[in-house]
Amino acid sequence: MLDTMLAALYHRGPDSAGEYRALPDAASDCSSGFAGSFVGGMRRLSINDLETGDQPLYNEDKSVVLFYNGEIYNYPQLRGTLESKGYRFRTRSDGEVICHLYKEYGADLFGHLDGMFAVALWIEPEQRLILARDIPGEKPLYYSQLPDGDLVFASEIKSLLAFPGLDRSLNYQAIWDFPTFLWIPEPETIYRSVSALPRGHMLISDPAGSRILPYENLFRKSQEPMSDEECVVETRRVVEEAVTSRLLSDVPLGCFLSGGLDSSIVAALAAREYPKLKSFTIGFEDVDDPYHGRADESSLAKEFADLLGIENHLTRVTADVFRSDLETFCHFADQPFSVSSGLGILSIARAAKEQGISVLLSGDGADECFGGYSWYAHLAEANAVGAELLGRGEAFSAEQSYSYQSFGAPIEERIAQLGRLDAPTRAWAWHYYASEAHKGELFSADMRSEHASSLRHFQAFSPEATWSEEMYIAQDRAYYFPFEMMRKMDRMTMACSVEGRVPFAAPAVLAHAERLSYGQCVREGQLKWALRTAFSDVLPDTVRHRPKHGFNVPIDHWLKGRWNDLLQETFSSDSALARHGLISDGAIGRADALLHDPVGLHGHTLFSYIMLNMWLEKEYGNNC
Repeated sequence: MLDTMLAALYHRGPDSAGEYRALPDAASDCSSGFAGSFVGGMRRLSINDLETGDQPLYNEDKSVVLFYNGEIYNYPQLRGTLESKGYRFRTRSDGEVICHLYKEYGADLFGHLDGMFAVALWIEPEQRLILARDIPGEKPLYYSQLPDGDLVFASEIKSLLAFPGLDRSLNYQAIWDFPTFLWIPEPETIYRSVSALPRGHMLISDPAGSRILPYENLFRKSQEPMSDEECVVETRRVVEEAVTSRLLSDVPLGCFLSGGLDSSIVAALAAREYPKLKSFTIGFEDVDDPYHGRADESSLAKEFADLLGIENHLTRVTADVFRSDLETFCHFADQPFSVSSGLGILSIARAAKEQGISVLLSGDGADECFGGYSWYAHLAEANAVGAELLGRGEAFSAEQSYSYQSFGAPIEERIAQLGRLDAPTRAWAWHYYASEAHKGELFSADMRSEHASSLRHFQAFSPEATWSEEMYIAQDRAYYFPFEMMRKMDRMTMACSVEGRVPFAAPAVLAHAERLSYGQCVREGQLKWALRTAFSDVLPDTVRHRPKHGFNVPIDHWLKGRWNDLLQETFSSDSALARHGLISDGAIGRADALLHDPVGLHGHTLFSYIMLNMWLEKEYGNNC
């Protein structure tokens, strides 16, 4: 059983495997989790301590056993402190500090870690299992509590499915939510019996029972507002430290490079410390995207790489290339996922691996931390419309008829309409996808009648009718960043046995972002003011003043052309969606109408149904 679970994770660690078994007696059956026994294992992608870093790792008397996926970037400082206190290390692995930190801090150790990690820590004398996940949610960790009391866990759901008897009943509420977000919000998953351990939390299972607890971000030094001067200085410090620390590696490193502000900052700082850095860029068909303009920016990336004196590798893709990758994308996404830019990450990770690169640095997260999305420039304007509405004694609306992606309407009209929405609905309208009404047109009557509105996620963040500008950005950091950006980075890089690293996800950067005022994010229409100002001496003006573009895939254009057969198949009467009773009669006509809507872009909503259909076909085939 353990071998089968580990085999499902081979892509995450092709270099070696390790196992540990603590059973009550030799005749006991194997199980995962606390039930008087512990069985664990892992697949290793060797990045640091290539010779002696195999797992499990232990403390000095081997009473604490560790399996973990990830990297601890402040390992050198933590190790130095522990050695000064008399702790002895067996390896040069960054993970070994976790074993010794348990004696110092107990379960409070995780707040001291600057890194990305999914941890399973078995403490034999206490018969205690601790599962823990990093603060930003870079590394995944899923678990299921079985009817017999056992706890089974893994980095990916496909590994859990190898455990005998795991309940595979679908979570229909998660399916309803999926087209709204393009992903399933955690802790929910596509299966009713499987949950994601929340980021920044730990699950403790011992003779006292099981409980899930948050741990503190100890890199949060203050929550007080900053002056502009303090803000710029601190932005420079935390970002530089995050990038530099994430160069910890015994294997060659590379970086994503789009030519935009965020990846250029990461590349520039990394190249300064690591002259052998290689950059990787994707080139699209040069389609005019109505959201961000021209889709291809590869020439700009090459220009900046030449300026840095680093070797740049360009991967050119077309609609046909991405189409050929859809089944791979579906498999490694692990559950329904339709963030099309993940196809680009998959292409780049594959190209990097072919060049012998096993670590890639990314500029993801700067938008959520420093205020980089195009709609952020309109937050105050929409709030002003809302304030005027309240002043007249009028009520906010929760009608999802308009969104920021209603590009057929002038920007002034869009902002006016968004300003009339209550805050949770407006949070959806800025940049999420399927409305409740559109899902109601495509999903079956049973789906419509049995499931709660996806707007509940925004209401749970804050039920207030009005939010400050900072709150909208904070909501993106809490949802969009971990559930979309981190998920696609981890799954699509690890699909190629490449480790993706995100400096802007560092706990210190996230803590700093919490202190920024809206004016330090967006000033006089300029996005990411603090970040641009902090690195004004590092970047040429052509990069520093370049408008936000994003890593965009022209999905609407392709669905109207070379991918249209996918749409027809998805909404046909013999599709997996139809066999599962998930779509309404005549859904294809409604899907075509959405695709050709003269006002809004709905390509990603429809792509969600395509990927859900593909996932169902892969997982269930004709067995509905």
